Amino acid sequence: MSDLNPDRLRELDAFLIALNQAAAQAILPLFRADHGLVDKGGPKGFDPVTEADKGAERAIRALIAQRYPDHGVIGEEYGEDRPDAEWVWVLDPVDGTRAFIAGLPLWCCLIGLRWRGHPVLGSIAQPYLDELYIGHAGGARLVARGATTPLKVRPCPKLADAIIATTDPEGCFDGAERDAWTQVRAAARLARLGCDAYAYAMVAAGTMDMVIEAGLKAWDIEAAIPVLEGAGGLVTDWRGRPVGGEGGQVVLAGDRACLEEALVALRRSAK
Repeated sequence: MSDLNPDRLRELDAFLIALNQAAAQAILPLFRADHGLVDKGGPKGFDPVTEADKGAERAIRALIAQRYPDHGVIGEEYGEDRPDAEWVWVLDPVDGTRAFIAGLPLWCCLIGLRWRGHPVLGSIAQPYLDELYIGHAGGARLVARGATTPLKVRPCPKLADAIIATTDPEGCFDGAERDAWTQVRAAARLARLGCDAYAYAMVAAGTMDMVIEAGLKAWDIEAAIPVLEGAGGLVTDWRGRPVGGEGGQVVLAGDRACLEEALVALRRSAK
């Protein structure tokens, strides 16, 4: 892959901020309000979607179509449009809908951009807290409450010192995966549950050390990859390989030594 033009990257970075602003305008009036909850899970179990999810994705797609009509889009709510294009936006308008409907400010808006199949730009936004985490190969930064600060993961070479997270070990892991998570959790200093993609941002910000997830879709993780890598972190599958375009089993970590220690357990349940 040849290098991405820096001027083009700056242009797309500015557009990413505009996309997040449009998404926030669609989402925030519905948070802790009448959000139009629908259960799309059926017999498979509870799978909530709200008007915030759908309205934010519509707003993002409309801006992309207007500004970059040749770009593709992959979104959780409205599917694929030119997924093989040179540039493809990958969207999860409200990651953590369960937190959203519970009134917890742990949901995020995830917007990522692929170039020639590789994640090159991404953002994790929590607009209720006025936090926007943006990353690319040139670095990562937090834009919050009128200030911009660089993001950098923290050193944590030992799993015994690590703060780790996963969303829901009972609902997201199968039996073997749950055993692997339990082993890693027993070795870590502290574990937090239910933070969804906000935990990704905390690894990039250097307040947490690792997030372990399984069963992810592309829109659950691709936006976070440039943020973590721009902050000096790593994103791999449970075998330590690059994450594929379909998501799956994923580990986000701030320190390679800590990651390698966790992978000893995770590789046994890798798919």
